[in-house]
Amino acid sequence: MKQIKTKDGSFTFFNEIYQEHYHSVSGALEEAVKKHVKPLNIENGMKILDFCFGLGYNAIVATKGHKNLKITGLEVDSKIIKEIKFLEVPEEINPEFVSFRDLAEKFEIKDRNNNLIKLIMGDALQTIDQLSANYFDRVFFDPFSPGKQPEMWSEEIFKKIYKKLKPGGRISTYSCARWIRKNMEKANFIILDGPVVGRKSPGTIGVKK
Repeated sequence: MKQIKTKDGSFTFFNEIYQEHYHSVSGALEEAVKKHVKPLNIENGMKILDFCFGLGYNAIVATKGHKNLKITGLEVDSKIIKEIKFLEVPEEINPEFVSFRDLAEKFEIKDRNNNLIKLIMGDALQTIDQLSANYFDRVFFDPFSPGKQPEMWSEEIFKKIYKKLKPGGRISTYSCARWIRKNMEKANFIILDGPVVGRKSPGTIGVKK
């Protein structure tokens, strides 16, 4: 795998199977900050589900300035997890990233602010069933695009995620495709526009009633 520099100076990778980058080439770090962490208003002590963990940008950015977070990452690709150790990251998140570079060896790491990141390896469509209902405050939903990985954007998976969230819990994703929002609505989410970052269309925020 080869690191690819995005426009904000952060790095991502290209997945040969899905023929897609793991992050927007407009900025991997920018995407994590502006599409996921800031719109979800992360607070100390929250329990967060990172659905399709990848290189961990969303989770790592969430720990910046926060403490006592419990982040559960679901990921199927062990190769991308191994790349975390060698990833070049911007200086602004390096202190947070350092704490979690050995995730491929340990799968559960805690930083100096008592933020915990735990990885569950396997197909997220199945491993999500291991998680407790009404447990999570927030979900970062970050699979490959609907065109490349449509099975990840089904009504069924949004229903599963809905069950894992506490009432009032929120999910963020970068897509605003009409059929995806329809699937989220069928799962009972209230749909809000997310921010416009690196593209003309907004992301999507779902709120559990």
